[in-house]
Amino acid sequence: MSGPLFYYLSFTAIFLLASWAIYLPYRMGQLHFLAVANMVISAYFGAILSGAVVSGSQGEASAAIGLHWPFPAVLLAAVLLSGLIGFLVSLGLGDAPCFAVVIVGFTFMYLFKTIAENTAVLGRTMGMFNVPRIINSNQGNRIFLVLIIYLIVILMGFLIHRFEKSSLGRSTSVIFVDRDLAFSLGIDVKKTGMILQTASSALGGLAGVLYLYVTRSISPLFITFRNLGLFMTILFVGGHTTPWGALLAAPILWGLPLILPEGLQPWKNVFYAFMLIFIILVKPEGIITRPVLRRISRKIKELHGEKSE
Repeated sequence: MSGPLFYYLSFTAIFLLASWAIYLPYRMGQLHFLAVANMVISAYFGAILSGAVVSGSQGEASAAIGLHWPFPAVLLAAVLLSGLIGFLVSLGLGDAPCFAVVIVGFTFMYLFKTIAENTAVLGRTMGMFNVPRIINSNQGNRIFLVLIIYLIVILMGFLIHRFEKSSLGRSTSVIFVDRDLAFSLGIDVKKTGMILQTASSALGGLAGVLYLYVTRSISPLFITFRNLGLFMTILFVGGHTTPWGALLAAPILWGLPLILPEGLQPWKNVFYAFMLIFIILVKPEGIITRPVLRRISRKIKELHGEKSE
């Protein structure tokens, strides 16, 4: 598997998971960027557990911490840490308004960025690198990672689909439309928010560890508005009322700038910004909406019925 294909397939799936992590709390109107902060926190935590390397004080490479946990253990530990952070924060933000949730998410992002840039064991501005491969062979490692990442995407997609069909999913739709109506129906808004924020943080942590093993490095440079803007663009262009719009948006929005002429590459962030602004002004619900999915479902049933006859 070539390098460009490996990174395209891997990043498309990882950014899809990150967009789903933002999608979950937004189902009840909370734009929670703590998921993005947890991507980075879990990546750094995973780098420490896996035995990554930081730059020494004299420019010499030295092991940050002599831990060499296997990939499954690193993945599980980082996801649990992210879920715990999400849960603790949700105790205060479970039923908070969107603005407060946004501010807390941004604060966590730049608080951890500052800590990482000034902590020697985290590599300061250079970050951590040389994360051990899961499989010694470069090609074998790439193939294994792509398979694992897409199996995780399928599993997360199935779980989100089950959530959408559950009473919890229906409750979040009511909260999104009218909180007063949700209260009158006996829906526990705070408990619902706590569940979604915890799940969002755990999913963000999962995406962060996968990103770490794909790039074999992590640095404070990941904590930028550029990456957050990409995840937001994938979510809102694809359609924020359903998780399936991101399946269409992620490969297109991540892949399209890659085929632009080299001179236009620095402008890809402007492309994302214009796409996001355009879709919010022209079609706020995004390209793939619930009515669109229902029409597609009816068409498939009609075609299936015609073939059966």
